[in-house]
Amino acid sequence: IYYKEKLSLLNIEFTIKNYENCLLSCDLDRATEVLQNIIENAIKYSDGKYITIDITKQEAYQLITIANSGCSLSPSETPYIFNSFWRGSNVKNFGGSGLGLYICRQLMLKMNGDIYAACSDNEFKVTAVFKMC
Repeated sequence: IYYKEKLSLLNIEFTIKNYENCLLSCDLDRATEVLQNIIENAIKYSDGKYITIDITKQEAYQLITIANSGCSLSPSETPYIFNSFWRGSNVKNFGGSGLGLYICRQLMLKMNGDIYAACSDNEFKVTAVFKMC
């Protein structure tokens, strides 16, 4: 509800695609921290048109993909976004330390999951991979 209201005020289209409930093997607070960080980055670095959450099942894992319009990061920089203190060329006007996605990766690994990102067709996607119970 928080993001639905916040994004509505920012005139960013927000969609959560259909999904099935399931139990995840994770720490709820840390999982929430990861997803909030990804969404906040999508708000900060997107072109402001849309943010979509897609939740899919793949074998024993639940994949939560947050996509935003307007990939302002160079594809050659994508492999580095999970490094500590690394900031892309697209962040000139934005504050930050370059630790957010690094912390997300560390949390996901501690929860026996993973996280990865891709930029294509003017869309940026970050996928958090959670192990299901």
